[in-house]
Amino acid sequence: MATPHIDAQPGDFASTVLMPGDPLRAKALAERFLEDAQQVTSVRNMLGFTGTFHGKPVSVMGSGMGIPSISIYAEELFTRFSVSNIVRIGSCGAIASDLEMRDLVVGMGACTDSGVNRARFGGYDFAAMADPELLLPMVATAEEAHQSVRVGNLFSMDLFYHPDPDIMAMARRMGVLAVEMEAAGLYGCAAACGKRALAVCAVSDILSSGVGLSSDDRERGFHHLMELALQASLKFPE
Repeated sequence: MATPHIDAQPGDFASTVLMPGDPLRAKALAERFLEDAQQVTSVRNMLGFTGTFHGKPVSVMGSGMGIPSISIYAEELFTRFSVSNIVRIGSCGAIASDLEMRDLVVGMGACTDSGVNRARFGGYDFAAMADPELLLPMVATAEEAHQSVRVGNLFSMDLFYHPDPDIMAMARRMGVLAVEMEAAGLYGCAAACGKRALAVCAVSDILSSGVGLSSDDRERGFHHLMELALQASLKFPE
């Protein structure tokens, strides 16, 4: 049944939900890639849609920005709407020096400055990791499409404008590939709910140079990520 944040009914969501941050991007992607897409939720304009891709049901829904926002929607999708797999598809800032614009980064793990996973794990550090049953098909699909893809650690930050000017240099020394704002929270939520999650991000900013895509380019430039995620979803478990 509907929740305070999702006005859908049982069965409205497919077992796999792809989640960009922007609900308008979710709408655009559903209209572009899904057959017979129907809007299933619109609370607070956080739009969600369900359709089919090559005959398999799949949903796409906005997550909002940051760990608190994606955690609300992921928890309700997992526990109230029988969703098994959530894949974050979004943007990231390149920390590793060899990443280029629009490269894909698959988050095998996600470190964070957020305290949400310690709250879930009794005050201890929790290793926030992607589910291999989602990660392996995603990487294989990207490689088959000859898409540049890197697998490694993401840094999920609570603050977009972080006050520590040295934090990215520290992350680079530790081998972190890119920074974003949701993956660690999503992974912790999936683990707590006994479900599967993955974060796949396209590079939209090169932090070392300050170069970044415009908002219009971000809107149009990640269609390849959505299409690859949909292709990979055909191989996901239910």
